[in-house]
Amino acid sequence: MNVKTVLILLGLALATIFALVCVLLTRGRAPSTCQHLPPEQEATEDGQSLVFADLTPEEMVQVVRYLQGKLGVQLVDASRAKPSDNCIASVDLQVPAKAEVLRFLDGGGARPPREALAVLYFGNQPDPNVTEYVVGPLPTPAYHRDVTVQKYGGKVPYHRRPVTGKEHVDINALIQRELKKAPLFLTACCESDGTNLAILSTAPRGFKSGDRSTWFVLFHNTAGTGYYLSPVGLEVLVEHRDLQVSHWRLHKVFYNGRYFASTGDLEQEFVAGTLEVVRLKQTQTDAVLGSMRPRSPPGSPGPLHFEPQGPRYRVRGNCITFQGWSIAFGVNPNSGPRLFDIRYHGERIVYELSLQEALALYGSNCPGGMSTRYLDGSFGIGRFAYELVRGLDCPYTATYVDRHYMAESDTPKTNQNSLCIFEHDSALPLRRHFSDSQSFYYGGLRKNTLIIRTISTLINYDYIWDFMFHGSGAVEVCVHATGYISTSFLHGQGTGYGNRVGPHTLGTMHLHHIHYKVDLDVDGQLNSLELQDMEYELIKDPWSLQNTIERPHLRRERLEREDEAAFPLNAPMPRYLSFASPNPNKWGHPRSYRIQIISFAGKHLPTSSSMERSVSWGRYQLAVTRRREEEPTSTSIYNQNDPWTPTVAFADFINNETITNEDLVAWISVGFLHVPHAEDVPNTVTVGNSVGFFLRPYNYFDEDPSMDSPDSVYFSSEQDAGACGANPLACLPPTAACAPRLPPFHFGGFLNL
Repeated sequence: MNVKTVLILLGLALATIFALVCVLLTRGRAPSTCQHLPPEQEATEDGQSLVFADLTPEEMVQVVRYLQGKLGVQLVDASRAKPSDNCIASVDLQVPAKAEVLRFLDGGGARPPREALAVLYFGNQPDPNVTEYVVGPLPTPAYHRDVTVQKYGGKVPYHRRPVTGKEHVDINALIQRELKKAPLFLTACCESDGTNLAILSTAPRGFKSGDRSTWFVLFHNTAGTGYYLSPVGLEVLVEHRDLQVSHWRLHKVFYNGRYFASTGDLEQEFVAGTLEVVRLKQTQTDAVLGSMRPRSPPGSPGPLHFEPQGPRYRVRGNCITFQGWSIAFGVNPNSGPRLFDIRYHGERIVYELSLQEALALYGSNCPGGMSTRYLDGSFGIGRFAYELVRGLDCPYTATYVDRHYMAESDTPKTNQNSLCIFEHDSALPLRRHFSDSQSFYYGGLRKNTLIIRTISTLINYDYIWDFMFHGSGAVEVCVHATGYISTSFLHGQGTGYGNRVGPHTLGTMHLHHIHYKVDLDVDGQLNSLELQDMEYELIKDPWSLQNTIERPHLRRERLEREDEAAFPLNAPMPRYLSFASPNPNKWGHPRSYRIQIISFAGKHLPTSSSMERSVSWGRYQLAVTRRREEEPTSTSIYNQNDPWTPTVAFADFINNETITNEDLVAWISVGFLHVPHAEDVPNTVTVGNSVGFFLRPYNYFDEDPSMDSPDSVYFSSEQDAGACGANPLACLPPTAACAPRLPPFHFGGFLNL
């Protein structure tokens, strides 16, 4: 080896060593870029939000033990209780009165006692009824009081109680016994003996108060697929009002456009050859309309949401803080998500923001479809919010929270990971400007939003409930609908009520109407309702009097009474409608928050309908009322099974009280008409099926509060935009090495079914 070769090799070795040192030095600096930073500290009082916290499983257990020991009656576990038994139907938080809470939060008063609301079904007594007790104080109950008469003006009749799982089991057993009376028909129509048919309940249950008579629709049930798309044309009407299960009976049968007195009569007509039968075959799983099994192999992964230095929000118990926002969150097992004490930079904007009800009203030429008006709160919007799938229902790195409930059982249930919290980059500027005149610069801010989400599966439909908090001080509420459509068997003039989506399947038209309660406290509790809209005024041109000009003019109005503030559904509404404080901002305008509704609702049920009062909240896209403690919700779980004499009728809330400088509540309805079509198979997609509303600051601040965001970007033509010191966006490339350590995928959502 000559000297030249040695020098070359030595030079290569030195270059290699230098490169390795550079790599090691770079890697050594990486942790300072990628280290998780603690979320910003918020000026909130530790533990105050717990006044709104959902009950813990331990508290629920204590309430059950207390009631079992103090009521002096035998209580059967609701999971196996017959209608003729007494049982504890549910236990939930009793939210304290607002005045008590505000004295505690704002006035240094005592913390309100922590209490539970227990709903009991008393079937084993001379006067069966539903009774509600407030039980407290928690965690060690020492008292209970009956609040039923105080809340509803009297005892709740027993027939209004929601149908329990045990009642459905007993009804299904009755239907199976009746199906055995038509074996030849079932073999011919459905290739079935009845045991492999799915049975779907409708509601309400009759035509007048006291009825408990329900149509059930039968479907081919293929494992792993949505049976909702495979009706067999058979529907049965079951009378189940009697407290003795043995007295229940099948009252009517419907098949392919005809009605029969019993399954025996149906069988006789089939045997006699006088019944037109549509012969359906059980199809393989992959060929079923409702199959969601992938048809293509997995592709390359899509974009991944992650925080290079960890979450910028903080979750402590039931309180979330994020860039000036603080929110107390929870879930009611019946009505679903509820938020309290929403503040921005320490100022309360909303005292309560809660879902109230979700109505699904169907049309069809089959009895089950045409009579269906689901009030989902009666089934359990919050109770049926199951575990979220990491990386699909929410970002993989979102924060997932367990929710606990007690319903139809003496044992608390947990829906683990059923609520998620995450910061979302919408890939859209919140604001921006590129200046190309006078001076050259760019300024902007990414639209990053904090999202609180839960998803309810209510039989066939899945509702995605989003609550979003923006850097501009705006709150956005949105519901996205997906899941399976509900269908009827296609016969006769069925396409007058929807579209054909399968060989014998009619996608039935229906509407989704959703109701929310928004208790805004804009710069204090006392607010007024202010409207603004535009008019054109024709004036002579001031500088050319022979000409005229149409000049837009701002019309302002302050409403005085509740009747004026009830805006009918689908009627024109003022474009600017705000809750206004008596206090002005820097520029002399009332500090206000604007309500902006995004909805394309169907038509409300005619007021002539015997059940319309039970959903009378749907008359209005917006109604503003004076807040009253005795009007906490716009509906009741008891309205579903007795809509003809509703336990709570929202229309009664509107009685022309004054709404000037009062504590006001906005009741907001959003929704859409859905005419199912071929692309709804197998599932309805969320695209175009989202509605909601905004709460937007309107002269509440003196300027856009997002100017204080640490995420703001500004650089001029005189700066080096590629320098990290001048432009935060130039600091992003090093964070590309900060790939998150993702936790292993796990899903336990099937455990509680």
